[in-house]
Amino acid sequence: MSIYVKVKDNKFEFALKKFKKKVKESGILHEIQQRQFYEKPSAIKRDKNAKARLRAQIRSKKAEL
Repeated sequence: MSIYVKVKDNKFEFALKKFKKKVKESGILHEIQQRQFYEKPSAIKRDKNAKARLRAQIRSKKAEL
């Protein structure tokens, strides 16, 4: 996956701003951070279940109010 930005009229700052925005929208940095270290599939599953439990607790507390 490649991201290209053309520099027009030697406006490097504008092109850099546009490039940073495209990188942020594509989610490349987030993916790189997650792939920096290997995580076992069981650990991923455990974290996913823990987050789901936490969301469920928050929803139930909001429903009680």
